[in-house]
Amino acid sequence: MRVERLDLTEWDDALPSDGYEVFHRPEALAAVERHAAGELRLFGGFKGQQPIALLPVVVRNGPLGTAALSPPPGMAIPRLGPILMPTSPKRRKQEKVNREFTREVLDRVRTDYAERFAEVGFDSPVARRVGEQMESGLTLFRMLCGTEYGDPRPYVWGDLSVEPYFTYHLDLESTTPDAVMKSFSKSLRREIRDAKDLDVTVTREGIDGAREVYEDTVARYDEQGETLGLSWEYVRDLWEGLDERAQTYVARDSSGEYLSGITALYSNDAAYFWQGGARAVYEGTSVNSLVHWRIIEDIVEGSPVESVTTYDLMGANTERLCRYKAKFGADLVPYYLVESSGKTMDAAKRAYQFVRG
Repeated sequence: MRVERLDLTEWDDALPSDGYEVFHRPEALAAVERHAAGELRLFGGFKGQQPIALLPVVVRNGPLGTAALSPPPGMAIPRLGPILMPTSPKRRKQEKVNREFTREVLDRVRTDYAERFAEVGFDSPVARRVGEQMESGLTLFRMLCGTEYGDPRPYVWGDLSVEPYFTYHLDLESTTPDAVMKSFSKSLRREIRDAKDLDVTVTREGIDGAREVYEDTVARYDEQGETLGLSWEYVRDLWEGLDERAQTYVARDSSGEYLSGITALYSNDAAYFWQGGARAVYEGTSVNSLVHWRIIEDIVEGSPVESVTTYDLMGANTERLCRYKAKFGADLVPYYLVESSGKTMDAAKRAYQFVRG
């Protein structure tokens, strides 16, 4: 296998037609490149001229060494990690592609130490510290894989730790709104019906609606004593870059006042509940579920991306949130956190201020 660094145009050419996350799209990666702390590096594995594996990482050089992050923290990117596209359906050959690409990428990341060592000069105090890090293998590697990446064993064999996480996928292929509604819990159906009876509208809106959803999300975090950590400039660039693959649904009362909203992002396979969705009550009834329902109706009807057949409710790792999301009758789907381990890695992870989602 040959592994190369790609630019965004080459990355776009190498992407398959399906089987990847929305943040793998070049438009999303362009926003990441503009706003992430660190350097975006796009790795492609090739068999001849055929792309068979891809991985985007953001590389940061800091006082505790080099960190390779996929996705970078603090950018509301739920999953990223590798995309595998083996040309053979045989299990043995698929696993070979996975092993070789994992080994090559880890080797490429670890050479960052040597590059940095050469940059600072061999006799400087920094060089001595970097040299010590090289000897101890202190490269922080952290990756939240997409749901299509189901075999993280090569990273375990590369002395990294693997932990399962979960999300909910609502299957909307070859179905109708009525059939989907019947799969919901009784309480969720009632909540949607009650919201429909109110003088409330839910429509798709443009960048101004996206800004209201963002500001509402910031306010909700502030109320809970937390910080969202996303700049509006990043959210705006992502929303505008993705074009029809970013849609904002806003619920308003009869006077046009904002009640609630959700920004959803779309890959070729799935719509992702990305931002917003904070519980909002109007005339004693929650309208949040109605916003979800409008998104689901559009997906079933083939809008805005006809190939999408799944609504990803984004996250099933917090018990409090699962009590609500489980009402949609969606499938529980695993994905994997891959990261460096050990006490020195714990210190490095604190330095990079990771927040697990």
